[in-house]
Amino acid sequence: MAFDRLEAMRAFCRIVEVGSFVGAADALGVPKTTISGQIQGLEAHLGMKLLHRTTRRVSPTTDGAAYYEGARALLDDLDELEMSRHAARGRVKVEMPSPVGTFLVIPALPDFVARYPDVQLDIGCGERVVDLVQEGIDCALRGGLVADQDLVARPVGAMRFCLCAAPSYLAKAPVLASPADLAAHRYLGFLFAATGRAYTPTLMCGQQRFTIEQPPAMRFNNAGAYIAAGVAGLGIVCIARAEAAQHLRSGALLEVLPEWQPGSMPISLVYPYARRLSARVRAFTEWVTALMAKDPLWH
Repeated sequence: MAFDRLEAMRAFCRIVEVGSFVGAADALGVPKTTISGQIQGLEAHLGMKLLHRTTRRVSPTTDGAAYYEGARALLDDLDELEMSRHAARGRVKVEMPSPVGTFLVIPALPDFVARYPDVQLDIGCGERVVDLVQEGIDCALRGGLVADQDLVARPVGAMRFCLCAAPSYLAKAPVLASPADLAAHRYLGFLFAATGRAYTPTLMCGQQRFTIEQPPAMRFNNAGAYIAAGVAGLGIVCIARAEAAQHLRSGALLEVLPEWQPGSMPISLVYPYARRLSARVRAFTEWVTALMAKDPLWH
């Protein structure tokens, strides 16, 4: 009976977090009818109504909201207790920006697998800002300022940028000796796909600042396409130094105005306030924090 009650508590908590019976059923891998039966049984056992149901969304009642806080804490404690008896194991769902995944995390994953063979990672790479609770994400690496009050945000590193252009472009372009000379050049702009907001770099040299505000010759909303445009000689790009590194080594791109450095984008490790980190999630967060701290392109 206790096991059934715990499963019903898990179902209830997931419904509150995703806002629907269908979403909770998908997240838990059980039929919707099973979820409905568990909630009916839990409400009958407690003698209280836990959820408001509408055609668009399911939300907790006042009693349900209070019960959720206690149930979530109890389930987290139980998970932690069970995990403490063993090495970290289980599945961890993580989200991160594409450059962080492609150029930092994924190349280093053999080390993580060797240390934690019983932890399975589901890694999402993209520029979309995901809702961790709604989508059941355990933790994320996120670029920029984190304004969500429901998330714990711990600074772990920074994404550094550089101005680059292809030798073929520079061979035909005007002299570029200072940021003011950029006005005579083809500058390529980048738009964040999730928001449509333009990336406006500010270059820094000691105490001096210069913001690139000129209208771009072209704009791109995909990092791979943006870099390809730079390599093709279409103009000057401002890209993550980790992404530029291989092209700088091969000579496909050259750094321009190296004494004027674009500002860095802070990288934070985020996870929901309502969740205590399990052993498996903590294993990943500690590993990736150390990984970023020791890499000169990211710390």
